[in-house]
Amino acid sequence: MATAAPPATPPAAHPPLEGAARVWGTIALSAATFMNVLDTSIANVSLPAISGDLGVSSTQGTWVITSFAVANAIAVPLTGWLTQRFGQVRLFLASVLLFIISSWLCGLAPNMTMLIAFRTLQGFVAGPMIPLSQTLLLSSYPRAKAGLAMAMWSMTTLVAPVMGPLLGGWITDNISWPWIFYINIPVGLLAAGITWGLYHKRESATRKVPIDGIGLALLVLWVGSLQLMLDKGKELDWFHSPEIVAMAVVAGVGFAFFLVWELTDKHPVVDLSLFKRRNFWSGALATAVAYGLFFGNVVILPLWLQQHMGYTATQAGMVLAPVGLLAIVLSPMVGITVGKVDPRRYATFSFLVFALVLWMRSNFNTQADFGTIMIPTVIQGIAMAFFFIPLVTITLSGLTPDRIAAASGLSNFARITAGAMGTSISTTLWENRAALHHAQLAESVNQGSQATASAMAGLSANGFSADQVLGQLNRMVDQQSFMLAANDVFYASAVLFLLLIPFVWLARPVRSPGAADAAAGAH
Repeated sequence: MATAAPPATPPAAHPPLEGAARVWGTIALSAATFMNVLDTSIANVSLPAISGDLGVSSTQGTWVITSFAVANAIAVPLTGWLTQRFGQVRLFLASVLLFIISSWLCGLAPNMTMLIAFRTLQGFVAGPMIPLSQTLLLSSYPRAKAGLAMAMWSMTTLVAPVMGPLLGGWITDNISWPWIFYINIPVGLLAAGITWGLYHKRESATRKVPIDGIGLALLVLWVGSLQLMLDKGKELDWFHSPEIVAMAVVAGVGFAFFLVWELTDKHPVVDLSLFKRRNFWSGALATAVAYGLFFGNVVILPLWLQQHMGYTATQAGMVLAPVGLLAIVLSPMVGITVGKVDPRRYATFSFLVFALVLWMRSNFNTQADFGTIMIPTVIQGIAMAFFFIPLVTITLSGLTPDRIAAASGLSNFARITAGAMGTSISTTLWENRAALHHAQLAESVNQGSQATASAMAGLSANGFSADQVLGQLNRMVDQQSFMLAANDVFYASAVLFLLLIPFVWLARPVRSPGAADAAAGAH
């Protein structure tokens, strides 16, 4: 499901790999990609277990996801510079090995503070891994088979989000949550060993190039401050807290300085001039907001199922797992036809299906069975298949080849950052709406209510004490209030998906088939 920018340096002019070497190279690079993408979703169903084990709230537990995403987003624009400085093979191997070490540290983390620090490190070192796996894979195949290479790579990125919740749930229920990180170690070592054996003599040329250090520092400052504000806002009562106000000011001022610096620097870390192109800003905006909505809802659903519907982590993973099945089947068809069909039509269809799925979820109640909850997840696979490739095609259309890498890196930075922010905003809104619904429902729970009297009599008849009866009533009100709050978030997200459709049509028609080829290389 992840998309990433190829580095600015083109693949070295080495002959394609042949026979078994090409097969093993594909397996190793795909395994590294699988491991990376898996870590964006494997923790979702494990959040309640991690939060409970480390003694923090579920809201604080979402930092495990957002810290990885923000660090990953910041690292993506650096891939081109790092590749030119150190070489694509050395950088890829360093990324994989550091990812293994940080995964091991995540599993050993004794508290939430250390886990967030190690997840941040893990996200940052993972930045170059996906774009470089694409670059090395394309260099392994003849040019005529580049489409086959990217199709196989894309399958990996679609299977990983399917396996993530299922594998994460099973590991959490049957072993313990640290093993969702430890499983990266053997996979990473295998990928690194094979990659070194096959590619160490195929290193790309290196050269010293300047880096925009001030721009990078400002990027880290404003993105980090904004994400901290979103993550800690609920806990600190938002703008009633001086700490939140300070973070908001730092984020705002840092962003302003970042804009001025990047627009005037000779070698910017982010090429903001791309936003002068209508197709780029409309495509990038639609992609980022849609991904933020999608990812926020993907985090809320397993939290609701486990905390208020009695699902185990494995069962919650099974509900989320089918999301990639139809995407795997339909994505090749979309890739083949996107050059012949207006990608704006495909993107519109995707947003309509996302809206339908979220509307279906907004009608859930506490009696919803496993099948009812799973049906929208299966349908969502259709939306995912028509989501990335058409929007990447729109975003990159009309760009010269030398700007593709910068444009893809910037759009992916926006998408990954929006995913982290979507997680924070969605969970905060969910808890706020739940508190509101709880207060409203509690007003109707009184001695004069026939339903309340009947429920209390039934519980008392089953042997509950007076305190236990009140506790059970409060639990039922909690369950209803969080269900209603989840429905609110799902419904609002469905409406926002519909409102995003006009932004897609602000883009000019994509006439050049070359845009679709560029998208295939950047997906």
